[in-house]
Amino acid sequence: MPYKDREISKMYYTMGEVSAMFGVNQSLLRFYEKEFSVLQPKKNKKGNRYFTPEDLENFKIIFHLINDKGYTLQGAKDHLKNNMGDTRDQQRVIDSLENMKKFLLEVRDQL
Repeated sequence: MPYKDREISKMYYTMGEVSAMFGVNQSLLRFYEKEFSVLQPKKNKKGNRYFTPEDLENFKIIFHLINDKGYTLQGAKDHLKNNMGDTRDQQRVIDSLENMKKFLLEVRDQL
């Protein structure tokens, strides 16, 4: 049986890495951290923020609600408060569909 590579993911991401992933300023990350209680990055003694994969998932949900769906900050807070489980499931479906689209586009380009 051939060796199957598993995807290697980091345990912590720096603020710079997260801001580059989403194409936003670091100040927006700090602002969302203050506004949304679900974002709780770890801080070291110097005060540098380190985001876990769970924090990334929560930020992705918040970012999607505000930028893509047009929610206000208060509307996004209320939506997360009342529908966090459903919202996470929807985000996972969106992520899997985006991955499938990326894969299909790669296959089309190779033909």
